[in-house]
Amino acid sequence: MPIEVGESCRYRGAHAAQAEHGDRVRCGHPSHFAATRRVRQAQIHQGSHADYAYRPGILGVMELTAWRTFVTACQLGSLSAAAAELGYTQSAVSRQIAGLERRLGTPLIQRHARGVRPTPAGEVFQHHARITLMESDRALNAVRDIRDGTLRRPLAIGATPALAAGIVPKAIRRLLDEAGPLRWSLSPGLSAQLHDQVIAGDLDVAVITDAPPGLPNDPRVERRFLGLDEMVVVLPVDHPQAGRGPVHIRTLAGQAWVEDNDGSAALLRQHAARAGVATRIDLTAADLPGKIALVATGHAIALIPGILTCALRTDVTTVTLVDPPTRGIYMITPRRDPHPSATALGDQLVVAFGPRRPAPLASPAEPAGTVLAADGGHPHAVGDASRWDDPV
Repeated sequence: MPIEVGESCRYRGAHAAQAEHGDRVRCGHPSHFAATRRVRQAQIHQGSHADYAYRPGILGVMELTAWRTFVTACQLGSLSAAAAELGYTQSAVSRQIAGLERRLGTPLIQRHARGVRPTPAGEVFQHHARITLMESDRALNAVRDIRDGTLRRPLAIGATPALAAGIVPKAIRRLLDEAGPLRWSLSPGLSAQLHDQVIAGDLDVAVITDAPPGLPNDPRVERRFLGLDEMVVVLPVDHPQAGRGPVHIRTLAGQAWVEDNDGSAALLRQHAARAGVATRIDLTAADLPGKIALVATGHAIALIPGILTCALRTDVTTVTLVDPPTRGIYMITPRRDPHPSATALGDQLVVAFGPRRPAPLASPAEPAGTVLAADGGHPHAVGDASRWDDPV
């Protein structure tokens, strides 16, 4: 009597090179054990150099499952975290990545004290694998939509961490209320990363800033100016300056500061330099929540987007600065094949910005009273250009 097994088991039994895939389903068929035995014996006889021996033509049978496992491990920085995320055992994750490395002929990850990170070859492979997986998911979803009679393209949105914490979700909520149900996703990231993801087709919309080093003039994207955001200083609630009116940067310059990205640090340094003082950035945080946590526990103070104020934790407070630094907020979309809902989302983002947006509009492209730097950098109000004598 024939033994019925899952497709993945038949595949592993049919080709010995697939023996490293998945511990979630085990097959008791004798051919599976024989294939696994042959792979292990071959590895023993060939020695360690066989681990990264490239075999021409084998890439054609590589499964997207292993690609997804590798990308997840890189994103999470841990094999155990990737295993928990995907529902595998850690050994299965290790085998899948090892299989990719054997077929590509080079190591893709390297281990360190806190987990794993991609090698230079792994970085390159991760970039292309992520695009391939995204397109694969889109293809499957499109077929399911046709099958179920619910064809509607999902809206993939990206935003900087501060914008993703409040303004963008608010705009999405208003879009759904007015336009009806829509599948969507929201991914946080830094402006340069989000710009690249729009170009790669991973995102339909990105809400980004022109904080240093600024935005590139890229003909492949459509850029819509949403408004100006004034930076504020976040303090512990018991700080001597808490609850006071606008504070001059000279009052705070001698204190310890913490930053989480180069753009924000550049804004702080440039603002202090215009006032003729220097600031001490003593601490570096991995991300925005870590930055706020260091402020809350009294280790430092920090410059943050004013737009984030409404989403802050209760053990910190903010003060405004005299003549504060600002940054422009933009929505970018691909010029080719823009999402049908992108314009409507942009309209809701304008509403969500409220008083932060300069008014009125002189043209659909840019608000009246603002000019865009020739290098695609920071906009500033006409008549107030002295605030931005130094490039930002």
